[in-house]
Amino acid sequence: MLRLENAIIRNGPFNVTANLAIESGHRIAVIGPSGAGKSTLIEGIAGFLPVTQGRILWRDQDMTTAAPGKRPVAMLFQDGNLFPHLTIAENVGLGLRPDLRLNGEQKARVSDALARVDLEGKEARKPAELSGGQQSRAALARVLVQARPLLLLDEPFAALGPALKHAMLDLVTELSAETGATVLMVSHDPADARRITDQIILVDEGVALAPQETGPLLDNPPAALRAYLGGTG
Repeated sequence: MLRLENAIIRNGPFNVTANLAIESGHRIAVIGPSGAGKSTLIEGIAGFLPVTQGRILWRDQDMTTAAPGKRPVAMLFQDGNLFPHLTIAENVGLGLRPDLRLNGEQKARVSDALARVDLEGKEARKPAELSGGQQSRAALARVLVQARPLLLLDEPFAALGPALKHAMLDLVTELSAETGATVLMVSHDPADARRITDQIILVDEGVALAPQETGPLLDNPPAALRAYLGGTG
């Protein structure tokens, strides 16, 4: 279980407060208006932003002050963060060792991860030689190879067309089901939430609310969410 106990996450002059718990193995959408604090919430969980009050715990272990690399977290950013001068295999290998001095077992894990996302045979290519969808798959492979129990997604597929985005969301669902990972996904699209998540955390004006079931919340949204969603639901 992931717990945020009266946590305040600071992002410059802006704070997000959260007092909530997430059961392991769930896929959670983080939804709310632009600027409400969605990315701040998950970046605080990942350790990229400081917690100035309260605690963040994973399986009852306090990770509030742990460095990002010491947390049980893998994060996929909006731009994928692929390095253009490295091959796809090297980009994925960074998930295991920043110096890329991989042993045989680690190289095999990289190959397995690339095969799992349908990039087998493309290990030696550079990111510019891949399509947008393939680049997203490579970024997902780097997350996959880390085998962390918490997967945080900050709209990594927002730039893809509908068909590619749906394929990537379905792949996330499939991989998280196989590994049992807990997924938090920032999204502006309620259709994405309906497609792959079973719960939603609504973030509004710097407050992250406790998870609620996806279908009922989107079918009967509170005022803040209804104003944000407009006619979509």
